Amino acid sequence: MKAILTVHNIASDLVTTFWTPIFVGIFIAILTYALWPRNKAAFDEAAKMPLREE
Repeated sequence: MKAILTVHNIASDLVTTFWTPIFVGIFIAILTYALWPRNKAAFDEAAKMPLREE
């Protein structure tokens, strides 16, 4: 049986082969930025902002 080439198949292949690795790379970059030791002080300060009385 021959596979039918449809727009859905083309879009699915494009997402699987092109966008998934890009989004995984973006996720890893964000995770690395958030867990980088140099950024700890800035994130700790931002976490305390709602508790401040001004």
